[in-house]
Amino acid sequence: MFAEYLTRGVKAGLVAGLVFGLFMAVVANPLVVYADELNHAAVEESGHSHEAESAHSHDSEGTHSHESGDSHAGEGGGHHDSAVSMAVTKAVSVAAGGLWGVVLGGAFFGVAFFFLEPAIPGPDAAKSYLMGLAGFVTVSGAPWLVLPPVAPGAEQSLSAATRLPLYAGMMLAGALACLSAGYVYTRLRESSGPVPAVVGAAVPFALLAVLAVFAPENAVHGALSPTLETGLTGLFAFGQVLLWLVLAAAHARFRPSSDSESDSAIPTAGRDSAPMAD
Repeated sequence: MFAEYLTRGVKAGLVAGLVFGLFMAVVANPLVVYADELNHAAVEESGHSHEAESAHSHDSEGTHSHESGDSHAGEGGGHHDSAVSMAVTKAVSVAAGGLWGVVLGGAFFGVAFFFLEPAIPGPDAAKSYLMGLAGFVTVSGAPWLVLPPVAPGAEQSLSAATRLPLYAGMMLAGALACLSAGYVYTRLRESSGPVPAVVGAAVPFALLAVLAVFAPENAVHGALSPTLETGLTGLFAFGQVLLWLVLAAAHARFRPSSDSESDSAIPTAGRDSAPMAD
């Protein structure tokens, strides 16, 4: 039984990981490279401005003209190397995305879903999407309340030694919020109905937002324009939403046919409440 759940989660993770890897290779990585070029250009411009006074000598001019000729001679080879490097980068992005999806699929939709499925409300397909939502909140949503994604080259006020445990702590808080929301929803739905259950389930997430208020602030400074920084942040967030959405959809699609038949007969039946044969 456990092997079936793990296999289903890994298959869903592979599909979602490949989609995420293609998204990174085709859309995200070129924008990141463009942002890096802007950062390097800003740094070089700043460095050249400090050296402008000493750059007017005749010896300096001769050196620059000689280097310019050398750069033209190697320009053709540089374009070829750049094309090969870009192809390798895209292939690595797709492979890394597939591996990351397999890890998430196996951990959340394999191991965690095996133990938590009876406690997740709704039919099997809805459980897959709720699990995807919980995974997004745990891995990305909750930590982003304190440490949102930043653009390439941006400087952060908090050190890495501070950010890593802070991120891990918010992941733990996000997981506890999801578990608490599921527990509250189940208890209130049985006693008070669906509307109070939904309201009660939202309370742990509100407490999660309150917790983020007391976290240390991480000021971010970068050379990119605010518009480009906002666009890159939104792109990173969209990539994570896409990953978890495809994970949930693939997991729901890969459910065994026997589960589909039991869902049509008993919509709320879980793994432990399957009907016994006569």
